[in-house]
Amino acid sequence: MAILKIARMGHPVLLRRADPVPDPTTPEMRRLATDMAETMVDASGLGLAAPQVHIPLRLFVMRDGPRIFALFNPEIAPIGEERELGWEGCLSIPGLRGEVRRATRIAWKGLDAEGRPVAGEADGMAARVMQHEFDHLEGLLYPMRMEDLSRLGFNEELARHQAPAEGPRDGKEKAR
Repeated sequence: MAILKIARMGHPVLLRRADPVPDPTTPEMRRLATDMAETMVDASGLGLAAPQVHIPLRLFVMRDGPRIFALFNPEIAPIGEERELGWEGCLSIPGLRGEVRRATRIAWKGLDAEGRPVAGEADGMAARVMQHEFDHLEGLLYPMRMEDLSRLGFNEELARHQAPAEGPRDGKEKAR
């Protein structure tokens, strides 16, 4: 296993649509998923997409409670119209946080590391993390989704002046 170098905002790999993974069961793909999981844990992240480690493939890893799983060639879709503002950070944008509106519930599907189809639904933080990581596969960073850039700031300043840990400033809303 290895800790991989994380691409930071400004690197072109983060701005392109990632390519599908032809076969997630190859030794190279298994090693990549394992190395990504180790990198995510080392960086104290909740999720990590392959483009963030300079690999333009449709793969992300994420924490789901105590377990970590890899999802190859994922697809996601919102369930319902409800959207919620929430604070997000990114390993590719160290030291900053911003408030982003996301679907509160999603359906997801893809392939696991054995190449088997998997699917499910997610809400809360899991839904937010999946949408954030999926955006990386589409070449999007969370500031591109922000509605109000005055809600972007350095972690230390936000902790001192805005208390983002309190959650969304306007609660759950219907999409506009």
